[in-house]
Amino acid sequence: MRCRFALLFHISLPQRTQSCFINRYRLLYHIFTCLGLVFFVGAFQAKAQIAFRRNLAIHIQKARSKIILDGKLEEADWKMAEKATDFFQHFPFDSSYANAKTEVRLTYDEQFIYIGAICYNELQGSYLISSLRRDYRGPAYDGFTVVIDPFCDRTNGFVFGVSPFGVQREGLVANGGATSSDLSLSWDNKWYVETRLHPQGWTAEIAIPFKTLRFKQGATKWLINFYRIDSKYNERSTWVPIPRNFQIYSLAYTAELLWDQPLGKPGANWVAIPYLAGGASKDHLRATSVQYTRSVGADAKIAITPALNLDLTFNPDFSQVEVDRQVTNLDRFEIFFPERRQFFLENADLFADFGMNRLRPFFSRRIGVAIDQRTGQNVQNTIHFGARLSGKLGPNWRTGLMTMQAAPDELIGLPSYNYSVAALQRKVFSRSNIGAIFVNKQTFDPIHESDSGKRSMHFHRLAGVDYNIASRNNQWNGKIFFHKSIHEQPKPSSFAHGFNVMYSIPTLTVEWTHQVVGKNYTAPVGFVPRNDFQRIAPRLVYNFFPKSKIVNRLGFFASTDLIWNNHNGLTDFNLTVGSLMRFQNTAEANIAVSRDYILLFRPFDPTNTGGEKLPTGSAYTYYSFSAGYNSSTLRDFYYNLQTYLGQFFNGTRLELSGDVNYRIRPYALLSLDFTFNRLRFPAPYNSANLWLLGPRFDVTFSRSLFLTAFFQYNSQINNININTRLQWRFRPVSDFFLVYTDNYFADVLANKNRAVIAKFTYWLNL
Repeated sequence: MRCRFALLFHISLPQRTQSCFINRYRLLYHIFTCLGLVFFVGAFQAKAQIAFRRNLAIHIQKARSKIILDGKLEEADWKMAEKATDFFQHFPFDSSYANAKTEVRLTYDEQFIYIGAICYNELQGSYLISSLRRDYRGPAYDGFTVVIDPFCDRTNGFVFGVSPFGVQREGLVANGGATSSDLSLSWDNKWYVETRLHPQGWTAEIAIPFKTLRFKQGATKWLINFYRIDSKYNERSTWVPIPRNFQIYSLAYTAELLWDQPLGKPGANWVAIPYLAGGASKDHLRATSVQYTRSVGADAKIAITPALNLDLTFNPDFSQVEVDRQVTNLDRFEIFFPERRQFFLENADLFADFGMNRLRPFFSRRIGVAIDQRTGQNVQNTIHFGARLSGKLGPNWRTGLMTMQAAPDELIGLPSYNYSVAALQRKVFSRSNIGAIFVNKQTFDPIHESDSGKRSMHFHRLAGVDYNIASRNNQWNGKIFFHKSIHEQPKPSSFAHGFNVMYSIPTLTVEWTHQVVGKNYTAPVGFVPRNDFQRIAPRLVYNFFPKSKIVNRLGFFASTDLIWNNHNGLTDFNLTVGSLMRFQNTAEANIAVSRDYILLFRPFDPTNTGGEKLPTGSAYTYYSFSAGYNSSTLRDFYYNLQTYLGQFFNGTRLELSGDVNYRIRPYALLSLDFTFNRLRFPAPYNSANLWLLGPRFDVTFSRSLFLTAFFQYNSQINNININTRLQWRFRPVSDFFLVYTDNYFADVLANKNRAVIAKFTYWLNL
């Protein structure tokens, strides 16, 4: 029986590809299509068989006396509080109790929820941390973390973590914490912690203001989990056991936090964050004189309800945001860089997670960011003002509304546009949801013939619906979506739809993806590097867990990616098979072999250096080998190495890349990112040796004074970038920044432009 998706899930094959695609890949196509349908049906029929999970709960009682935050846990309320103990390993195994014992207690008062943790460890040696910088992240750094899901939706939550030396980190979890990218540590907020070291280990005493969290007034239950990373035992452990194939902060595996009385309203929660900034810059390319700038602006956070927040911004300035890490671009399409600006981060998944990777209808970096073609650097496009309402409307409803008004930039031909987004999400079943989004980019100024080249449209709109699949035990995850772009002049084939489903258990991961993108589908406020294609991309991973003191996991994987359209037929094909090995000391090694096919539908220079381009309609089949090794992060000196060797279009490519790191505990992390590509092509096409070097010095003088110096040499765009940032956190979430940036021509070391900026921000509770 022939198996094919209908309507939304139908992928049509053009007549031209019947011989070059169907005959060669018919069996593969139908097998994976049928598997996709089976998985789709199974996602709804599978019962929540939560393996290795206990029905845990912990009660929290209101404190009878004042809690003194000193890291000692000596108050009577701590001694009477119920304890969370018997943590389970998450790494290196997930089938036994942790060697490093941990005890956690909770209490609260009118303003704070308090978490007290005793992390036992009598082994000799110092604790492993990266530095004293806030928001540390790494698989082996010692620390204790609490994961909180106030709405019990197992989809969105908060994490608050601390190292033995009192270094804080906080973040937001989206999409249930299914992948590593679902935890964002760029979010900042106000909370407090004190730690103490002692011969039996260390203790942490945490106070989180209720105003920092989002929750339902009158709630009697939250969901919670705790996890700990201990470098001496080389162990990660959690209170609620989590299978090792899932992230340690997965919200699918949490326990009930039962309050002794319904939670009241936390009181008025209005925050103003004004800033003052000033600086000087000089553009040597335009031979301008030194330009002096000064600006004043502010952000505001207003809690409409304990679960719904209004963010306002006036004349925002993002000069203190860390510069992007450059990449060598050998692709035919745009490179994705993540969002780091604070204003866009809370509840960001409501706006940013529609669609799939490389197919997003909304991408916040389109607002207030432009590319300076002279340096390849992202530069600010002034935003006059903005407002964003986001959060929970009830147990099952979330909403997000945003509007931003940007200024014109005549130098790069950018008019003044208003960007508006509306999103609504409804929870269904245990952890799934249905969401709708509407995006509008519009200029209200008249378009004149003289500048019609600059202003190609009055508006562009996009509407879409997504259904996100997530089973209760997290073994099934996926998505179905349909998006439609709305142009000033109606155009056919201006849609995109797709389907993805993944089944994952520790030994097996099976994933199916398909996408269809119309010829006229565009998303100017999104991230859509290409259109007019149809795609299928299945993936299979099988893992072994040997009983070994050296090897933790041995995995084998296979994936294929096929892209075609009605005009060109098959345009892209990739088949990759390989193996990945993880060691007990956290090191990893991988090898893979690949076969690629590419049909060029526009001229392309594989070096992206402006040389002779391969012609439209030319096709290339090539084979390659890749390998990598990531050393153990338990040591102060660690490194990551990757290599690619093989054919590349009509030539050859050798790539060596990675990073080398050295910790000077606890004050500094010195690192060097590097990429070298040796590209060789027959005449008249360019051959090139492309270098990308990025030495970085991250020095933390204390928990409140940081210095980062980041240098980037990119031979592909003939640029050297220097970005140095001094940060003094004089009060919680209040900072002084001094930022210096420079750009040079790499070949002659002539300065392109430079700037120095000072910025002062202050968190003010109203």
